[in-house]
Amino acid sequence: MTDSLQKKIKRFFKKDSAAGMILIFATILALVVANTPLYEWYHHLLEMHIVLGLGQFTIDESLHHWINDGLMAIFFLLIGLEIKRELKYGELSTIESALLPAVAALGGAIVPAVIFFGFNGGTDFMDGWAIAIATDIAFVIGVLALLGSRVPIWAKVFVTAIAVVDDLIAVLVIAFFYTEQISMAALGVAGLCLLVLLYLNFRGSDRLSPYMIVGFVMWWAVLESGVHATIAGVILGFVIPASRGWSLERIKEYAQEGFELFKQAEDENLSVTREQALHHMDETLVHADSPLHRLEHKLHFPVYFVVMPLFAFVNAGVLFDPEVMAQAFSSPLTWGITLGLFFGKQIGIFGSTWLLTKAGFTNLADNKETWKVVYGVALLGGIGFTMSLFIGNLSFTDPNLLEFSKVGILLGSIVSGFLGYYFLSLRPDYGKETQQAFDVPETQQA
Repeated sequence: MTDSLQKKIKRFFKKDSAAGMILIFATILALVVANTPLYEWYHHLLEMHIVLGLGQFTIDESLHHWINDGLMAIFFLLIGLEIKRELKYGELSTIESALLPAVAALGGAIVPAVIFFGFNGGTDFMDGWAIAIATDIAFVIGVLALLGSRVPIWAKVFVTAIAVVDDLIAVLVIAFFYTEQISMAALGVAGLCLLVLLYLNFRGSDRLSPYMIVGFVMWWAVLESGVHATIAGVILGFVIPASRGWSLERIKEYAQEGFELFKQAEDENLSVTREQALHHMDETLVHADSPLHRLEHKLHFPVYFVVMPLFAFVNAGVLFDPEVMAQAFSSPLTWGITLGLFFGKQIGIFGSTWLLTKAGFTNLADNKETWKVVYGVALLGGIGFTMSLFIGNLSFTDPNLLEFSKVGILLGSIVSGFLGYYFLSLRPDYGKETQQAFDVPETQQA
């Protein structure tokens, strides 16, 4: 591989749109495989069983199950970290800043569920009521990145905050509504693990390895308990410390000691080695940032470029059989999901934002240009995909119903994504002029 090709690949993965593009590729690949002779190989591969553990303490599940309940726990761990960061330092850290995205996300969850109920109330499809409530942040951020400065910075912050609250709502829905028969013994083990994690947090332990080891045992226990295993990932994310273990003054002193070690390592008459100096500096870097930020940084690439594309590849394959498609498009399940994502998200996000602003509970500028951006963002909120597919798998075991739900998710997400992109692309590139959408003096904004 040439140096220029390596540089191009690195530049691609640094783009905000890269994760969304990889997800699109994985989805297209799944659709191709599902509709070619490769499907049999694909199906057998996913049903291959993998055993983890020793003696009686083993988990024997298919590769499909390991991806959905194992790897996706890492995805939910990242969600837990992001939610905690936003609650502690970000857009959700104060009541004033959290009110708008929280209400917009809540509206964007309730209205799709109501639309779904309108189509499926009293039917056997009601288990899928939560499929249309979620937004796929990777896709949305990817679309916004493609639009560049046509979308102002405040809108990107706004939609990210909505997505974080949206994920929190989805996590709570999964925890309370998509659990099987509960094993109190396994849940007790998970509870003990949580106490150990809280103790580590209380002691200010800033090493990630103890958290991850205890977190793995907790995931195993939650998996055996009947509560969905991915909830363990979110809980682990919430107990990872968000504050530095060392004070800024101590970090400065330790870094200075490291610098002195480097100078001593240059002197052949001294016993200090370059490796010792490097180890000292590594220690400085570890303590200079919080465990939460370090873990979030480490998980970003594997989650967005491995876990989510792999999940899409094993779950997004829809068989384009004429008979199956005819049944899907005549089913209220498909239309409840499609219209829930497309109209429900628009009405819920835009309507909630409009009502709050008119009632004077936000400092959002009440003008035509601002509402165009909010409507475009509300359209993009209809891209459900990853979380919708995940909830779809929890909702239905019947292969036909699962296919119908996938058709609804793909249709609603694609239409929402394309129209959202088209609507926002009509805006001219005003550059810095579009960055201000709140009635706040420039000195305050700076």
